[in-house]
Amino acid sequence: MRVAVYEKFAQPLTIQEVPDPAPEKTGVVIRVGATGMCRSDWHGWMGHDPCIRLPHVPGHEIAGVVEETGKEVSLWKKGDRVTLPFVCGCGACPQCASGNHQVCDRQSQPGFTHWGSFAQYVAIDYADVNLVQLPEDIDFVTAASLGCRFSTSFRAIVAQGKVSAGQWVAVHGCGGVGLSAIMIASALGANVVAVDIQKEKLDFAGSVGAVALVNAGEVEDVAGAILDITKGGVHVSVDALGSSNTCFNSIATLRKRGKHLQVGLMLAEHRHPPIPMDKVIANELEILGCHGMQAHEYGAMLEMVCEGKLRPEKLIGKTIGLEDAARELPDMNRFGSVGVIVINEF
Repeated sequence: MRVAVYEKFAQPLTIQEVPDPAPEKTGVVIRVGATGMCRSDWHGWMGHDPCIRLPHVPGHEIAGVVEETGKEVSLWKKGDRVTLPFVCGCGACPQCASGNHQVCDRQSQPGFTHWGSFAQYVAIDYADVNLVQLPEDIDFVTAASLGCRFSTSFRAIVAQGKVSAGQWVAVHGCGGVGLSAIMIASALGANVVAVDIQKEKLDFAGSVGAVALVNAGEVEDVAGAILDITKGGVHVSVDALGSSNTCFNSIATLRKRGKHLQVGLMLAEHRHPPIPMDKVIANELEILGCHGMQAHEYGAMLEMVCEGKLRPEKLIGKTIGLEDAARELPDMNRFGSVGVIVINEF
């Protein structure tokens, strides 16, 4: 099979021919129909994830067709159209037993703990636990855009933030995660304030549901601007980027008893950011981490997509071929692209 692989961190990807994977006894091999390109892939390429062993094939936002099944797989067969979360559970640990596969004690993550989906085929273990049936009216490109950013944002907004109609929600960063959060919160009837440093991305955020836009590159006091817009602060605030600055601003924009949702990864120099703990205490704020969504919770999200209440296809900026990944991945930290990039030619 053809793969995009890097043999050293922060060095160019190359296209190579390697042997096709074989399924574990509880796993499957998926023929990849489309795979998203995410800033998490960039973090991995930079060497920020200790799980990665070189050489490595990235990619964790997957949609495709089951090609081969292990002998202990009972729920899936060759030809099934599937997608899956980027965090795969073992199905047996205490976390999985409680239904929280997204924080499985023995979790695997394609594109991080093992080779991922910048490839024609990818192997996934514990298939009966982790695969999700893909409705016929959701194409592979759209489905691939759900696998990390959209599904994580869905669980963050719905399950963690418990956002409801009429609430104010701030989203800091209008990349794939942020745009997803904006669309989902808006669909629930919330009033969304979008924050970014690029006018083009803010305009896009307005087109998918944001009712107010704050350009952090032009506004000296981002938190103050949001407090003014919302007349006292937001009920829920999302750091969709993952930086010390956006994390601080997100918490500082909350009204009393508000919730901060950390969705953007905090890696490298951003691992231990300063936060306004005085406000957390005095205002009884909640700080919640958001780490993907369990496969068994996908139904509500897919139903909203099929009903047209959510339109993730609107967030797709462009589709590319596998060869283009070598150029696009190193550029992800420059935040130049608007919308989600999906590989659909292998």
